[in-house]
Amino acid sequence: EQPQRVAGATMRVFRRLRPALLLLLLCALLRCAHTFYLPGLAPVSFCDKDSSGKESDSTIELFVNRLDSVESVLPYEYTAFDFCSVASEKRPSENLGQVLFGERIEPSPYKFDFKNNEECKFVCTKKYDTSKTDEKANLDFLKKGMLLNYQHHWIVDNMPVTWCYDVEDGQKFCNPGFPIGCYVTETGRPKDACVVNSDFNDKDTFYIFNHVDITIFYHMVEHEAAGARLVAAKMEPKSFKNQDCTGGPMALNNKFAGEVVIDYTYSVHFEEDKKIRWASRWDYILESMPHTNIQWFSIMNSLVIVLFLSGMVAMIMLRTLHKDIARYNQMDSVEDAQEEFGWKLVHGDVFRPPRKGMLLSVFLGSGTQIFIMTFVTLFFACLGFLSPANRGALMTCSVVLWVLLGTPAGYVAARFYKSFGGEKWKTNVLLTAFLCPGVVFADFFVMNLILWAEGSSAAMPFGTLVAILALWFCISVPLTFVGAYFGFKKSAIEHPVRTNQIPRQIPEQSFYTKPFPGIVMGGILPFGCIFIQLFFILNSIWSHQMYYMFGFLFLVFIILVITCSEATILLCYFHLCAEDYHWQWRSFLTSGFTAVYFLVYAHHPVLWLHHDYGTHLLPLHRNNWLLCLLLVCFEDLQCGEGSAQKKPEIRLFVWKRSVLISTCAAGMKSASE
Repeated sequence: EQPQRVAGATMRVFRRLRPALLLLLLCALLRCAHTFYLPGLAPVSFCDKDSSGKESDSTIELFVNRLDSVESVLPYEYTAFDFCSVASEKRPSENLGQVLFGERIEPSPYKFDFKNNEECKFVCTKKYDTSKTDEKANLDFLKKGMLLNYQHHWIVDNMPVTWCYDVEDGQKFCNPGFPIGCYVTETGRPKDACVVNSDFNDKDTFYIFNHVDITIFYHMVEHEAAGARLVAAKMEPKSFKNQDCTGGPMALNNKFAGEVVIDYTYSVHFEEDKKIRWASRWDYILESMPHTNIQWFSIMNSLVIVLFLSGMVAMIMLRTLHKDIARYNQMDSVEDAQEEFGWKLVHGDVFRPPRKGMLLSVFLGSGTQIFIMTFVTLFFACLGFLSPANRGALMTCSVVLWVLLGTPAGYVAARFYKSFGGEKWKTNVLLTAFLCPGVVFADFFVMNLILWAEGSSAAMPFGTLVAILALWFCISVPLTFVGAYFGFKKSAIEHPVRTNQIPRQIPEQSFYTKPFPGIVMGGILPFGCIFIQLFFILNSIWSHQMYYMFGFLFLVFIILVITCSEATILLCYFHLCAEDYHWQWRSFLTSGFTAVYFLVYAHHPVLWLHHDYGTHLLPLHRNNWLLCLLLVCFEDLQCGEGSAQKKPEIRLFVWKRSVLISTCAAGMKSASE
């Protein structure tokens, strides 16, 4: 009995201490999570060459990425410009997102020993004889890169090597790239980076930046034997005529004929920075971006205006429908209701299957797939999983989600098609799985051929195309069939009123109630809530900068969804009041027309393209944004059509006990749609 008493006492003590133990365990877990880096990239430690070991390394490798320009739509690999390179070393592996974004990371001959300062270190020499065709072509391509202001993108410890310089109001801008060189025009006007040096003053002359001063900042890790961690890498491009970094700038006259010799050198210095921690080392880059210092008030003001307008739309709808329902409550018979006009007269036709119901259901399925993909991607980006430190994660996440979301696409398409009375389920499933993705892939393949013919690094390798096709056919298509199976297995959506056998004649419509004007007007308000954020996104894309304001973007996305839904409901109500019951395609296209405004707005950066090297690639640029138009349109129209479909069901369910109220609610349902 004594052991049993001891065991019982022990259990009672444990029960009393259990909350404290759980709290202690939670604190321990929080302490562990305190050192967890959200994107999932482990830090790399460095130490002196004499003390390097298993936990740290003494050699710092510099990697080079593609070169791009704001004046051209074509990026190029580093080796395309005949710079110093190392062909013997293997390229680092890249994920699917990096390849789709056109990143081409490769090793470089620039390698440093930690804390070993070097001055004017020689890298290589490049010679060009203008009398030889191949060498002249390489030199001309180099001049083209300087004329179009192509930018290097170097990487140290997964961080961009930045060029920091002063801008307006004494602020410092850190550019994650630096130019090949610059050009002084025939009139003596310095372009781009030529304004930083007064020695760049010869007319019709190129100046190449063949020397870089690199400064690497590190932070010593306290209470650890791991050594130091790199927190920043900055550089300053320079131009020297001689190999010993003396003399004037390295000038290339545009009309010079003969031999050109270019010596590439670098200097590297190490400095300790006790203020910047490894986890916050990206802050100085992101905070110096031009779009982060301005227009916070403008963005918030835009969001408040959109919320206010959305509230007005909802209030108008609720007030109008409330008056209609109150009026019906005062009627004595259904005959009195039939004497009314407007949307009350089309209750027997509002659920009539739309024309081309097969195509509409397919578009709704694809829109659902894109909508969920966008929502989840932005949500993960807000949590920090898709930060700039995790290269290619944004695109990889989007592609994987799209592949895995074939089931909702097939389910939604099947449900709507069955509610439309369709019987060709095989055709519906095949179109859902292949129509929209097939159009996107076909256009993508044509653009890839153009990029391949131009020798651009943005051209996808053959293996990547095969991988995309494998993801599509082996994962997305089967999941679409699974979703369609469950969609067709469920019973069709039951409508609260019976559809008349004979379609009602639609009266002559005024100009503003016709389909096209209503669709055009319907996309204005949703576009108004996104155009400021769209400006920042387009700026980041065309300037090849990093976009990271995913919190604002997610908020704007939610407001866009709400605005699309309410604008569609409002316009459908007005059209039903005009006794036009063809609301399905109209509600689908009303919010989808926002993508057309998006397409027009996205074309304004084309004016920046160089007239000799950019405009002939305008079809490539247009195809890129047409693909965006397609994706945005499917997403927006799914919001509009979904809200139009759901609203009536709720209204009619509430009032289904009364025939009179059922009739009113049916019209109201179509009105809401």
